[in-house]
Amino acid sequence: MMNDESGAMNAEQPLIEADPRVMSGKPVVRDTRITVELIVEKLAAGETVEQLLAAHPHLTEAGV
Repeated sequence: MMNDESGAMNAEQPLIEADPRVMSGKPVVRDTRITVELIVEKLAAGETVEQLLAAHPHLTEAGV
């Protein structure tokens, strides 16, 4: 994971990445297997950011 000394994500790295070896190349939040598609679907269904963060501990508010 590309974090600075405080543990925060490095702002120089994009938050979204696509790699054919991860989730069949779907865009994911960096350093996770959480797809952008999943986040958008859950938000569209009425889930809150707080609920997403609680359900996915590796996800950050910036990632959402």
